[in-house]
Amino acid sequence: MSEAFSNDPETTAALQRRDAAHHIHPFTDTGALNAEGSRVIVGGDGCWITDSDGNRLLDGMSGLWCVQIGHGRREIADAVHRQMSDLSYYNTFFKTTHKPAIDLAEKLARIAPSHLNHVFFTGSGSESNDTVIRMVRTYWDLKGKPEKKTIISRWNAYHGSTIGGASLGGMRAMHGQGGLPIPGIAFVPQPYWFGEGGELDPDAFGVWAARELAHAIEAHGPEKIAAFIAEPIQGAGGVIIPPETYWPEIKQICDRYDILLVVDEVITGFGRLGKWFGSEVFGLKPDLMPIAKGLSSGYLPIGGVMVSDRVADTFIEEGGEFFHGFTYSGHPACCAAALENLRILEEEGVVERAADIAPYLAERWLALGDHPLVGEARIKGLMGALELVPAKPSRSIRFDNEGEVGTMCRDFSLRNGLVMRAVRDSMIIAPPLVITREEVDELATRARKTLDDTLDKLQRDGRMAQ
Repeated sequence: MSEAFSNDPETTAALQRRDAAHHIHPFTDTGALNAEGSRVIVGGDGCWITDSDGNRLLDGMSGLWCVQIGHGRREIADAVHRQMSDLSYYNTFFKTTHKPAIDLAEKLARIAPSHLNHVFFTGSGSESNDTVIRMVRTYWDLKGKPEKKTIISRWNAYHGSTIGGASLGGMRAMHGQGGLPIPGIAFVPQPYWFGEGGELDPDAFGVWAARELAHAIEAHGPEKIAAFIAEPIQGAGGVIIPPETYWPEIKQICDRYDILLVVDEVITGFGRLGKWFGSEVFGLKPDLMPIAKGLSSGYLPIGGVMVSDRVADTFIEEGGEFFHGFTYSGHPACCAAALENLRILEEEGVVERAADIAPYLAERWLALGDHPLVGEARIKGLMGALELVPAKPSRSIRFDNEGEVGTMCRDFSLRNGLVMRAVRDSMIIAPPLVITREEVDELATRARKTLDDTLDKLQRDGRMAQ
């Protein structure tokens, strides 16, 4: 298609050159990207995005897990404009507040689980999880147990990319840069049955993985453990859906050892699993609940930590000053975007629509499990993954050079007009909650074409087991 697609007279090549000259991208090999050239996105409408060459792509990843209501909703732009016309910015330090922050805090307390009635505002999920570290450790100080400092997380978890967030996450590649993790973070195995379940069936593996938390608590000393943090479903780790036996056992362990349960809802919050929060899906009662992404559908950056009555009352009654916060905590324009987004989610029944479309998406997605390249198809709500393997049905034989096949498949997917994400050698999706049945069909058709293209290339290269 013509490079003159947008109103910008610059060609794609010119934009790529300017991007390479000055822009360092996140989670990117900058030299490799500069040689290849970045994809320039110029527009979005509903579940679709358009690049500077006029190619229209189905956004199977909701941007970055966040565009719940789809792209291009003018109502949010209008709400932000109205707010900025009255008050473009003011901070919430120094005994000061403003109406958007008040309104949003009240709204979140209403839609969150009933024991979560306070929120600390941040600018992102990473900042939310940095806040978690400070809040968890300060809570135990206030309770007269300052030795309770260690937070247990899971290997391959993702909790952000700040120093604190990346330390809480269990991604070894991230720990290999910048001297991470910080002290006081420990890790237990993830509930990843397909990759790590061995000879156990899923239910037995779920119990085993959960009980590794109890073993870690005992190993470090129960008197030193402050909290356990986990995503209801690991997102960036590859849509790792825990066996049904996992979370009930985890809840018992947290109660038994009197440690805080931190449920990271940055991805699963605001309808992704067919309910407002993943905690409701899995029957969890978090003491702290980090949020972001779907809070504003990504239209402006905003996050927060929902705080349980147990923790909030301790801070209010015993805390004094909490020496923590951000310039943009409760930014009025971002709060306005979030409020309008929540209005749309509620009034248009978007969360309920997501619950309604989820079984059809699951039917079409799980059908891809019959493909010769797919070792497992899994999905929960509007989050799905396909494990790519060379010797189906074996779970132990994997491709050499982990991640290479996933990247190949992702590139084919983009050529086929579908945005999927590669995690190691798996493909994952998390489409906007407003996706229609027709768009689900389109997603499944393009995904199967992508699998066929990848399989053909692998067979020609002799990389599939005979």
